[in-house]
Amino acid sequence: MRAFVLTGPRRAEVRDVDPPVAGPGQVVVDVTRAGVCGTDAEFYAGTMTYLHSGEAAYPMRIGHEWAGVVASVGPDVDPGWIGRPVTGDTMLGCGDCDRCRTGRGYLCADRYEIGIRRGWPGALAEQVPVPVTALAPLPDGLPPALGALVEPGGNALRAVRAARTSPGDRLLVLGPGTIGLLTAMFAAAEGAEVHVLGVEEASLAFARSVVGDRVWTRETLPHLRPDAVIDATDDPAAPALAVDLVEPGGRVALIGLSGEPSRIDTRTLVLRNVAVAGVLSASGGLADTIAAYASGRVDPRPLIAATVGLDEVAAVLAGTGAHDRVPGAPKTHVDPRI
Repeated sequence: MRAFVLTGPRRAEVRDVDPPVAGPGQVVVDVTRAGVCGTDAEFYAGTMTYLHSGEAAYPMRIGHEWAGVVASVGPDVDPGWIGRPVTGDTMLGCGDCDRCRTGRGYLCADRYEIGIRRGWPGALAEQVPVPVTALAPLPDGLPPALGALVEPGGNALRAVRAARTSPGDRLLVLGPGTIGLLTAMFAAAEGAEVHVLGVEEASLAFARSVVGDRVWTRETLPHLRPDAVIDATDDPAAPALAVDLVEPGGRVALIGLSGEPSRIDTRTLVLRNVAVAGVLSASGGLADTIAAYASGRVDPRPLIAATVGLDEVAAVLAGTGAHDRVPGAPKTHVDPRI
């Protein structure tokens, strides 16, 4: 089969590789759509933390946002899965440790991460192997584009939950990227008054087309004092800004990751009684994200700028591909069969 392979920093190629074989407890999925993520771009650039910690190494096959159809199953897996449309969790815990046994497999020290950690092959390929326990069934007829947006949507939904927003609450989202805009969509669907803060005019204009007029820069931001702030950026200064902007007694959720350490003055947290939560992964948010997409309560398809083939992925990661992109739209999808 064909697969996109990173061979080093800013080096990649599409290779013919052996197709996966479903082992015990596994299925093989025919990938119908996969998303390109900021984490993928970090691996391409050689800056992703796992490359320096030893948790990932070249050559590697990336891609962790995906949808597809089960093509085959392992010897101990119900054959009824074959032909079913699915997506799945990125985080693959060992299943035996205390964290896994208490439903926190995404924190397992020995976890694999599809297309990210410890060499598990990713979904920028015609097929991907997945443990059956990580599968999330998709409703028949749900477009593959929505299926491939479940993983980022689950991250966004968990960020909204971490911020504990209620109907009528004022939420400020830092960053109009994929996760930031998905966060805004989920929060708005739950009745929050959502504001988005960004920097670049193209992304801000696109954000207005998706979430409305409450889109600001630092210079235009009114005195909001939001009940909650969610940082969905890679700016190392953003977490401290979130703490400064939130109403005393409010909540801050952090889902963005910067390339260098972020600094928060804990005196500010204490004296302003601010609660801060970090969010890792979509685990625990997949089923509710699928339900929101299937009902139409949240429709993230406007975020997709273009759908390309495997041969164009390197150019997308380098920032030079997808000539038909929607200006400001943050997400590129890949159909591995075009």
